[in-house]
Amino acid sequence: MGIAEPRDLAPAVRLSGLAWKLNRLRCMTPAEIGHRVARAAAMRVERMGFFDAPVPAPDLARRAAPWIHAGAGLDPVPYVAAAERIAAGRLDVFALADCDLGRPPRWNRCPKTGIDAPLAFGKGLDYRDPRLVGDIKYLWEPNRHLQLVTLAQAYALTRDPRHAEALRTQLESWLASCPYRFGPNWSSSLEAGLRLVNWALAWQLLGGVDAEIFHGAAGEAFRARWLDSVYQHAEFVCGHLSLHSSANNHLVGELAGVFTAALAWPHWERARRWMEIARPMLEREALLQNAPDGVNREQATSYQQFELDLLLLPMLAACANGVPLSEAYRERIDAMLEYLASIMDVGGNVPMIGDADDGYVVRLDPRAGFCRYRSLLATGALLFGRGDLKAKAGALDDKTRWLIGAAAEAGYDAIATSGAELPARRAFPEGGYYILGCELETPHEIRIVADAGALGYREIAAHGHADALAFTLSVGGRELLVDPGTFAYHTEGDWRAYFRGTGAHNTVRIDGRDQSQPGGNFMWLRKARAACRLWHCTDAEDIFEGSHDGYRALADPVTHRRRITLDKRARRVTIEDTLEMAGEHEVEIFFHCHEDATVRAVPGGFEIARVDQLARLAFPDHPDGQGSCLHGSVEPLGGWVSRRYDHKQPAATLVWRARLAGPCTLRTTLDC
Repeated sequence: MGIAEPRDLAPAVRLSGLAWKLNRLRCMTPAEIGHRVARAAAMRVERMGFFDAPVPAPDLARRAAPWIHAGAGLDPVPYVAAAERIAAGRLDVFALADCDLGRPPRWNRCPKTGIDAPLAFGKGLDYRDPRLVGDIKYLWEPNRHLQLVTLAQAYALTRDPRHAEALRTQLESWLASCPYRFGPNWSSSLEAGLRLVNWALAWQLLGGVDAEIFHGAAGEAFRARWLDSVYQHAEFVCGHLSLHSSANNHLVGELAGVFTAALAWPHWERARRWMEIARPMLEREALLQNAPDGVNREQATSYQQFELDLLLLPMLAACANGVPLSEAYRERIDAMLEYLASIMDVGGNVPMIGDADDGYVVRLDPRAGFCRYRSLLATGALLFGRGDLKAKAGALDDKTRWLIGAAAEAGYDAIATSGAELPARRAFPEGGYYILGCELETPHEIRIVADAGALGYREIAAHGHADALAFTLSVGGRELLVDPGTFAYHTEGDWRAYFRGTGAHNTVRIDGRDQSQPGGNFMWLRKARAACRLWHCTDAEDIFEGSHDGYRALADPVTHRRRITLDKRARRVTIEDTLEMAGEHEVEIFFHCHEDATVRAVPGGFEIARVDQLARLAFPDHPDGQGSCLHGSVEPLGGWVSRRYDHKQPAATLVWRARLAGPCTLRTTLDC
């Protein structure tokens, strides 16, 4: 086997607006087409103002019980420091650290590009056009108003009125800069729903209806303006729910926002209607969008945590106000947490499967070391009394303290971890993930997460990656082979295509093509179907075998079967890739290393070293095969890892290539 220069990747998909619309149409059912035609007609009427109606006067005698609490064990220092930065107009926005948003913030400006989006009718604004709005993710992020909650937290902990005044100043400027239905902040129902979730928390931390900030004529006027916008937000979201093929996490976020508004602000009769709309749909979508085994059907780890927050917060709000959600809803959240705990290695690492945009529903802990995954497990440990979740979460975190209240500390201490089975489960057949491992939850563990799941959710599979039969590997809590992440969404088309393509995953690519056919940045047309064919666990070995049909559409169809065997005593992983084909094809096998790993060529393969762990990878012993290593390459694209949105760094990608004819089995080994 020789070491050769890599060949070019297939070119990235570039679509005109018309091509995207045609592809989107292909993913719609007749019912959805009818719905969208009717919705477009209604928006024309809405644009002309015919649906505008005055906000009814609120009945402030109707009150809600809070579901966020300034409990014991909270150190005000980091909250005050974060609040002072926010008041000064500074915020971390994705890859922009300490970004100057202005005083007051320029709410309709993309902080990355400096482009000011027009105050046009929001639902008619093409937020996918970076020439018009910049990078819409950067524009939207500060408008979710997580930072207003931080200001309210600082106030709740210190009673320093400066923090409440800073919140008031920022929110007043938002209300003035973002008139109802106009501009980029009224172009997405999800964004409006997330604002409602955060506004409710800020409202409660300030003190609710009787908050000191609302005293006096000016305070009462501010409260009235805020309540008017709450009403408008809830009505807007109810009128623009993401339905049919768009009914993914967006719909859950919209429903969570409306449900939250109905409970937090019961000051209008209309709030009953919001509850009638949101509650049954939220309970239904929780079960539809998350498999019974707990895997979120977006097939994306980041969206697992995002949707968990969207489901947990309404559950806490409902319990606080005596209207608990269904037992099936609670059980699905429990299963989702169990899956999250199972894929987390002993070092607390979670594979970056599928899309990730670093989006939070709420933050609640401003410190740099905050881990959203461990926090969810800590909250789940308290809510469900689970020692296994506590063991994986580690210490109690501040976000959980805010949500559970004064009882959190004692309750957490009372949960026993001895005897807890870890991981609780290793096979998730409905979601399609399987955990091979030995000496799990110890410093010597080997943990492999193998993927035989669907591409993504519903017709467009928006946040799935072409990663069928990919796997990740960590040893002793150190990630060695990784899923490289996401990097880009609406911009950087070539990079978007690369990071979600087959070549950016630890699997096999045929003829330089993705397993599934992309139709846009958040759309797949032809979707590879993967399945687990064998799952076998003993004290001596774990075996996973799966297959997918993504390359059956080639002129000479190819079926890829992969068997992964972990010999626990030898600490050897054997990957056997069987290709059922008649003709000749270009075959590539990818292995993406952690960005901190050191890679060294050795006879027949490479050594992968990271801190105190070492693995030796031996490529298939085939006379036509050639191995290579990409590291931060742009021509071709390869050798990159993205740990957060809009940020990437060089990393080693090991590639084995050969041009092969007829059926074959290729064997790769990893000695750990």
